[in-house]
Amino acid sequence: MKESIKIILAYILISLIWGSTWLVIKAGLESLTPMFALGIRFILASIFIILLVKHRRIKIQTDKVSIRLYILMGFFSLAIPFALVYWAEQFVPSGLTAVLFAVNPFFILLFSYFALSGESIGYYKVLGIFLGFSGIVIIFSDSFGSDLTSYLIGMFAVVISSGMQAAIAVLIKKRGHYLNPLSMNLFPMMIAGIFLMIFSFITEDLNELKFDEKALFSVLYLAVFGSVIAFTSYYWLLKRMNVVILSLVAFITPVIALFLGWIIYDEQLSARHFWGSLLVLTGLLWANLGNTAWLKNKRKLQIKT
Repeated sequence: MKESIKIILAYILISLIWGSTWLVIKAGLESLTPMFALGIRFILASIFIILLVKHRRIKIQTDKVSIRLYILMGFFSLAIPFALVYWAEQFVPSGLTAVLFAVNPFFILLFSYFALSGESIGYYKVLGIFLGFSGIVIIFSDSFGSDLTSYLIGMFAVVISSGMQAAIAVLIKKRGHYLNPLSMNLFPMMIAGIFLMIFSFITEDLNELKFDEKALFSVLYLAVFGSVIAFTSYYWLLKRMNVVILSLVAFITPVIALFLGWIIYDEQLSARHFWGSLLVLTGLLWANLGNTAWLKNKRKLQIKT
């Protein structure tokens, strides 16, 4: 199979998985406390990755530079950002959370401009991001009806989370290109899982935990699909794709979550949802159109030289 096809399939895969995790997280939090659910998710994911690494006999990089990257990823790509979002969702409506987290591509665009000289930005991507973000705002515009001042701290937490993940993504793109995707997933997951479990034991009332079927399904699904498969695929794509284009997954996942809610929970969809989704799709196509045009121009220059 051609690598270009693998890239498309992996992009679709992480979009579908992360689009479904919103519903699974919501279901799991009916039985588990937020930090405990996150911690057990990441610890289980790291165990699955260890088994996979041993089975495939993959060499894990453990040099000083790699260890520093693992620590940064563990805290600033997983533990702290996820904890902030889970905590914020106790106060901030889920639609507003989706809109706030969708600023991630803007952060990626900004950090890429200053840190990645080899990455193509261009007005196609800028316009595509604005179109996609406008679509997300339209879809979840009903979340803006209440007094937003009561959500300010939670809103700030979501934006900080988005910015942290964007910064680490650009850092990995710049410094972690030599790392195996499973290696990039293993140690950060383990660090985040242990940290969050300790944090859970200190701050949460674990008597509230209910280990029912809903909790078991949520933890296993999020560990295997949401963490092992999706994050490993994401890190694999990060080494092969323009990081700005990859970041546009942040626009796709809320739309997928919206339609899954319609299919599974019979939630109502309005014209606003369809027009917003169309605008998101237009933004994605426009951004990728620019990427295609840039690649064609690059090939022409190579042929001339």
